[in-house]
Amino acid sequence: MLAIQLVNTGFPTVNLHDSASLALQLMEDYDVQQLPVVNEDKYVGLITKSDLLDFSEEQTISTDTSLILVFSVKGDEHFLSVLKLASEKELSLIPVVNELGELLGVITVTDLLQQLSLFLGNHEPGGLIVLEISKRNFSFGEISRLVETNDALITQCNTFTEPESGLVIITLKINKIEVSAIVATFQRYEYTVRYYFGEESYTNELKENYNHLLAYLNV
Repeated sequence: MLAIQLVNTGFPTVNLHDSASLALQLMEDYDVQQLPVVNEDKYVGLITKSDLLDFSEEQTISTDTSLILVFSVKGDEHFLSVLKLASEKELSLIPVVNELGELLGVITVTDLLQQLSLFLGNHEPGGLIVLEISKRNFSFGEISRLVETNDALITQCNTFTEPESGLVIITLKINKIEVSAIVATFQRYEYTVRYYFGEESYTNELKENYNHLLAYLNV
């Protein structure tokens, strides 16, 4: 998903000559911490609520242009790059500009989180298994093979290196809700399973037996 596909074209902006009070009211209305500043159809940067709180109501944004943050992305950037910028700079929205420096719109953090959820496949049913492993022993091919031996597939795999331990933390989304057999396979091959989430087979069996009992009592 590219930035241009997530852009909100109807979000308000402020001009350099608008008052601080107007910008603060818009931020309050739209529940954001920043707003894009434009000047003659050109994107100037972002003004932040915490900076404007020091302004008097009559002062305009142009009173101190050094406070304007010059952050933006291009429309052809991947949404993960946008998310990275928002996280690093603690932004509540990210302006999207074209090659001429004109503002195309903004992407809010809420929109980014919704897209991230889709990207991670959170809407799809399945279990989660989190492994920890040293870098030299990490083999996605072997991990995939062990999952497939249980007639399951990895639908999502995310990794990061834990700074404290140097271990690779691997989060697997599996296309099965019952993951106990897969967990047992990993443990049998001496993988460290940090934790897992799924509906275990014994839970299903208990529910099935309960339903059989109800059916018998209703006879």
